[in-house]
Amino acid sequence: MTHPEIALLRMISQKILKTNFHEPQEIVKHLGAMQAQDYSMAKWAVGSRCDASEKSIEEAINSGKIIRTHILRPTWHFVSADDIYWMLDVSGPQVKKIVLSAAKKNGFDEKKLHKINSSIEKILAGNNSLTRDEIMQELNIQRDSGQGFLNSTIVMMNAELDGLVCNGIMKGKQLTYSLLEEKVPKTNGKLTKEEGLAKLAKRYFESHGPATLLDFTWWSGFPATTAKLAIHSVESELDSIEVDGKKYWFKKGLPSETEIPKSIHFLPSFDEILISYKTREITIAKEHQANAFTNNGIFWPIIIEDEKVIGTWKRTVKKQHIKIETNFFEPISADKKSLVLEAIKPFESYLEAKIVIE
Repeated sequence: MTHPEIALLRMISQKILKTNFHEPQEIVKHLGAMQAQDYSMAKWAVGSRCDASEKSIEEAINSGKIIRTHILRPTWHFVSADDIYWMLDVSGPQVKKIVLSAAKKNGFDEKKLHKINSSIEKILAGNNSLTRDEIMQELNIQRDSGQGFLNSTIVMMNAELDGLVCNGIMKGKQLTYSLLEEKVPKTNGKLTKEEGLAKLAKRYFESHGPATLLDFTWWSGFPATTAKLAIHSVESELDSIEVDGKKYWFKKGLPSETEIPKSIHFLPSFDEILISYKTREITIAKEHQANAFTNNGIFWPIIIEDEKVIGTWKRTVKKQHIKIETNFFEPISADKKSLVLEAIKPFESYLEAKIVIE
């Protein structure tokens, strides 16, 4: 298996080239957890993998079919309502170590955070959706300084990792929080830590493979020793191959699905096709990486031709249309321009708005 073949199989695994899913929550469940700190672009990460419009994806988020919360590494992720509780059980304690370390430096011990959680529960009870600022006002925690912003981040992230809160209903363009159990009723079933880790590993490799131990360690946030045990518990349910001294795991039967026409795709910032792997040379040449993402973790929207990133793009909202500006790493031929125009049509359908590309 060559590196271009691995890159193509990742596109197949992630349902970028072809999908059998139609509902937004099905895409999220398939991928396990989708990075979502850029809310607008995260919705397109879902939409680029199914036929859903932006409006229908937002409806799925508002209704609780898709949950946006801190759950891996830590950062914002979309998670299916079906997965939220077992994934919090397995990943929450790992991420909370990081949060509690920051909390102690800012004068918050576990007892104080528990007391704040009780207050948040009262504030949000009854299906309330409040912005972070509104919650901080109720808690009398100031946010008018850098320190205040950090404190509010610690408070709300801790509440998320405890399974108390998640995203609420959008207030215009403002993000809000609601009580998780009021959006997604808790079930009685509970996985052991080993069962949860095994499920997480299988979900990752079946939806992101071919991928390595290092990739899974990065994506999940677990130490290599823990990740290795998780892989070992499910490797009989996966296929694997060794390429250039590295072992890659992936869904059984995946190579048989490669008969798919190649094409150009406009993908969002922080898309899983790049961010879910520790090293990214397979999908984007090393000399172009600085044009697509920074060392401190900022990822820009990308354009992929076949299985390789060939440029970046950005959108600007105008009165009558959406303007798309492209920045290709190398000049493109005249015949390829028509393919680029065709490639933006799914985004136009998703937005339900006219697009002008430059």
